[in-house]
Amino acid sequence: MTRWAKDVTPEKVHPEYPRPQLVRPHWLNLNGLWDYALTPRDGTFPQTWDGQILVPFPIESALSGVMKTVGPDQRLWYRRTFSLPTEAAWHHKTILLHFGAVDWDCTVWVNGTEAGRHRGGYDPFSFDITPHLKAEGLNELVVAVWDPTDAGYQPRGKQAVT
Repeated sequence: MTRWAKDVTPEKVHPEYPRPQLVRPHWLNLNGLWDYALTPRDGTFPQTWDGQILVPFPIESALSGVMKTVGPDQRLWYRRTFSLPTEAAWHHKTILLHFGAVDWDCTVWVNGTEAGRHRGGYDPFSFDITPHLKAEGLNELVVAVWDPTDAGYQPRGKQAVT
């Protein structure tokens, strides 16, 4: 842990708007504690969750609170619930779910319906989740991630050993 890690809490994990060039007055930060589960790569949706992970930190990091390695034969699942703000500015608007990056293969479900898929470890992406949301009450967001690491053909960062 660095000397700055003590300042990181679930209540204030990167609270700033993530894309300063595209600031919008109405947005919801989903950083914080999520449920997580590790399953076999070809397994199905988890029936139970292994614990909580602090997002946006990778599962291997100390800041995630988990510090587990995920192998190429495993899939990492994230889950959290959230409510849409009740203020009028959110009514009848398109709601986009933005990711800064997910390494590498990602599928997203909102309230049990697949909302999108993305492949790529270093690029941001978004899904329009409006048709899948409930205006009132809790919405469930589930993200499944698979990363073959060195076993796959996807680009790797400079830390790769060849």
